[in-house]
Amino acid sequence: MTRFLIATGAVSAALSVALGAFAAHGLKSRLPVEILAVFQTGVQYQFYHSLGLILVGILTRLYKGSTLLTASGLLMLAGILLFSGSLYIISTTGLRSLGIITPIGGIAFIVAWLMLAVGICRK
Repeated sequence: MTRFLIATGAVSAALSVALGAFAAHGLKSRLPVEILAVFQTGVQYQFYHSLGLILVGILTRLYKGSTLLTASGLLMLAGILLFSGSLYIISTTGLRSLGIITPIGGIAFIVAWLMLAVGICRK
């Protein structure tokens, strides 16, 4: 699981940089400023949590067998997909109905960080 979390975090970080560049250069002239900001929020949260995935991957190596740390990493990944993914889709397609998914991703992020804290405290 350690390699999976670190590799997924690294790929996700690279993807967030690419998406940020796409927004800055490809979408800037096509989207209103407030919609572009929604897309950029997705990019920022994806990048932060990509680094979080890498951190959790490293910590799972140090603290072998911690199910809380593993769950934390998987929740960060779920948060990236749900939170950032929904913001990307909403901002590029206008499908506002997907907005109901965004807070679920946000909750996944919050729970992931709390699980990380508890997992480290228990070791």
